[in-house]
Amino acid sequence: MSLVSLTTSHFIMLGLLFVFAVAHSGLAALRSRGEKLIGARLYRVLFALVSLPLAVVLIVYFFNHRYDGLQLWQLQGVPGIQPLVWILSAISFIFLYPATFNLLEIAAVQKPEVHLYETGIIRITRHPQMVGQIIWCVAHTLWLGTSFTLVTSLGLVLHHLFGVWHGDRRLLARYGEAFEKVKDRTSVIPFLAIFQGRQSLQWAEFLRPAYLGITVFVLLLWWAHPLLMRATASVNL
Repeated sequence: MSLVSLTTSHFIMLGLLFVFAVAHSGLAALRSRGEKLIGARLYRVLFALVSLPLAVVLIVYFFNHRYDGLQLWQLQGVPGIQPLVWILSAISFIFLYPATFNLLEIAAVQKPEVHLYETGIIRITRHPQMVGQIIWCVAHTLWLGTSFTLVTSLGLVLHHLFGVWHGDRRLLARYGEAFEKVKDRTSVIPFLAIFQGRQSLQWAEFLRPAYLGITVFVLLLWWAHPLLMRATASVNL
């Protein structure tokens, strides 16, 4: 893939990803200072007011330009590809979803806290959002097969890999030796700590209403997907 084949939208998307990464990771890095200045709830509101609009712009721009550039492969007519993409997408949300377990904290109804978890999906991977994002990118890049989708996926994956380093660094600064012990018992690569005997799965920890919620969410997303495509197409981005 040469630079000549990259349309303007490829570079705009990379620029949007860079702005989102700087804003999102930057505000995360400044969280402890910001909470001391304006309080945890107000800082969470500020974080949402900055991050959510940028995320919406990214999603809309991706949907509207997903077929830009070169068609690197075309697998949409291959039997079994569509179910595979949906299965991978559903799995990706299972990994992405743990961040929303504390919904009242996210909405700033309760005081937002920084948690040091070692249960549930954290036993599989210490950074489930990164794993979920990679699975989502693999599924959608496989389905769409365009250079624009590939560039977008590479940008998203790089941002989340940076988030692995950045997140561990912030937890180490906050929890010190306690985080080092959690780090020793968990792994970034899914199931690695389990295979190495440093961790064990506790299936009862997955029996939570939140996982029923993500199942309902995936089904609703499957149903509403055509509506979402039409809605984003009406936005001139």
